Amino acid sequence: MLTAPAVTDYLRSHIRTVPDWPAPGVQFRDITPLLQNPRVFRVLIDAFVHRYMDPALRPDVVAGLDARGFILGSVVAYELNVGFVPIRKKGKLPFTTVEETYELEYGSATVQLHTDAVHTGQRVLLIDDLIATGGTMMAGKKLLEKLGATVMEGAAIVDLPELQGSAKLRSAGLSLFTLVDFAGH
Repeated sequence: MLTAPAVTDYLRSHIRTVPDWPAPGVQFRDITPLLQNPRVFRVLIDAFVHRYMDPALRPDVVAGLDARGFILGSVVAYELNVGFVPIRKKGKLPFTTVEETYELEYGSATVQLHTDAVHTGQRVLLIDDLIATGGTMMAGKKLLEKLGATVMEGAAIVDLPELQGSAKLRSAGLSLFTLVDFAGH
């Protein structure tokens, strides 16, 4: 088993940086290499699972944010033997939903959750691949809380602290767990 600093370094070494994508000056942090290699993928998932097996941190359900949060969240939920709920982009869920709109750099976006996805008092782990401005995770937190759940922690592979999303989420009362921080964006 790798130690925490070794896990961080190992995962960082498998995250691809794509310069000038999707716009000039942006250093895009591509997590797909983490998923392609079975050993790296196992180290990634195990890092989350080992944390949330602790009874004090164990969720009742895992909620994943569209779309890469689905990949991580469903596997983590399976390993923890808890349910998984998707938080989707608007118009993708077939049943009655609640929704939350949030601001993007240019415009806005809306995410939705089925009204029966979580229940009052459930402890929810909210998971995504990356925290940039924090808008998506904040919207997910608000949706889950509208339905009476408690978001016990937000988790992501990557934090881009210079974009202030993690600071914004923490100031809103959300505890965060991330595996790799990248200076710059």
